[in-house]
Amino acid sequence: MRTFMKIGISLLVIALLAVWPSEFAVAQTKPSTGSAIILGLEAKWNTAYDRGDIATMNTLLADDFIITVEDGSTFSKSGYIAHYGDSTVHVEISDMSDLKVRMHGKTAVVTGAYHEKGTSKGKPYEYRDRFTDVWMNMSGTWQVIASHYSIPASQ
Repeated sequence: MRTFMKIGISLLVIALLAVWPSEFAVAQTKPSTGSAIILGLEAKWNTAYDRGDIATMNTLLADDFIITVEDGSTFSKSGYIAHYGDSTVHVEISDMSDLKVRMHGKTAVVTGAYHEKGTSKGKPYEYRDRFTDVWMNMSGTWQVIASHYSIPASQ
């Protein structure tokens, strides 16, 4: 009787070990809900920026938000909103691509490419940048806490 129990337990352990890696692989290929939320928030922020929607930008940006732009200038939340809420800025194109999200608990890091074209005070401008955004879940609400834009070295 003991021999049958040992064999039974051994077979059960072997079966579990054989199934476990395939279950793990399936879990790894499922889309991350957190990543999908963050990508949706990135799109919402981009749309708000295009439209000069200050109210939406205000909810998406943390109070201590900081952004570094292409020339190395930095803006706080209020400075960013004032600068990009300027009625003399008309955005024609605002596209993000090559987006990658890395989740780290209550923090998400987004990297990607950004292309913007428009006019500012009647003068045309165009940017092709790389960016990094850092989002944090604070009391159940995701907000961006930091953003950095830079011109790729190949330009």
